[in-house]
Amino acid sequence: MFFGFLIIMLLSFGLTALSGLVILPWLRRLKASQTEREDGPASHLQKTGTPTMGGIMFLLVFLVFSVVLSVKFRQVIPIAISTIGFGLVGFADDYIKVVMKRSLGLTPIQKMIGQAAVAGILLFYIYNFTSVSFEMMVPFSGLFSADANPIYLNLGIFTIPFLFVVILGTVNGSNFTDGLDGLLSSVTIVICAFIAIVSVRLGLTINYSAAAMMGSLFGFLVYNWHPAKVFMGDTGSLALGGFVAACMILMKMPIFIIFVAFIYLAEVVSVIIQVLYFKATHGKRFFRMAPIHHHFELGGWSEVKVVWAFTALTAFLCLISYFMI
Repeated sequence: MFFGFLIIMLLSFGLTALSGLVILPWLRRLKASQTEREDGPASHLQKTGTPTMGGIMFLLVFLVFSVVLSVKFRQVIPIAISTIGFGLVGFADDYIKVVMKRSLGLTPIQKMIGQAAVAGILLFYIYNFTSVSFEMMVPFSGLFSADANPIYLNLGIFTIPFLFVVILGTVNGSNFTDGLDGLLSSVTIVICAFIAIVSVRLGLTINYSAAAMMGSLFGFLVYNWHPAKVFMGDTGSLALGGFVAACMILMKMPIFIIFVAFIYLAEVVSVIIQVLYFKATHGKRFFRMAPIHHHFELGGWSEVKVVWAFTALTAFLCLISYFMI
């Protein structure tokens, strides 16, 4: 099992790294470049013109491995549906913004409809075409039960609405996390490692999808590490949120997303707090800038320091989460 995991990870790494040699020049020819916010950190202005939509690099490789793996491992299919589905929503938004030069991209309503549709298809597939129930593991419950097995929660009629919130929250949290060179890739690699380890512990085969995503993200980091030569754009950031949400639901661990993907949560909550506080105080800011990674940047942290700190925190919380089972 470990040998297969390693082979998939190495192959996906190599293919993604090689794909950059073709896709990066193509993105430059498309003039699919990033335009940085004028009110953002001054250091980010020099990034203007950097190609975006680079998420295509690891999504294509992930899709290839998903098709191959799905022949033997059926649990790969819903993960691919979620990852590629949300990636397509992000691609549509990126393409409209950076290629068609319509700065707003998809409208908020269009984006929400697209995301809700993918979430609905994912839950429909899991319910009708897998043996996975929508019960949810309760953190720490195994430590206090007589047989040392986790307790599972069934929300009844509230299950589907809850899972919709979990999926859309995870996807948009992932999207907000993609604001520094290598940040979302690094954090998600750690989450993938957690998913792979816990998948094996639970007797699932999701670890092979995690291997493909881990390797692909390492390959993408060849181009995305500071100073980034390419950004993943919404194409990649929405896809990664979809990947994490699908995996955690299949493991019956959506509640654990609060801990495992805490950075995603912190990023989206920081934006909500900033907006509400700004409106309530008629122009004052709670954070120096939101999402929260910019707050630390404006406090004097370098991009690399923020990335390492957020990744280390994710690793620590994933370790804690492992012992919550």
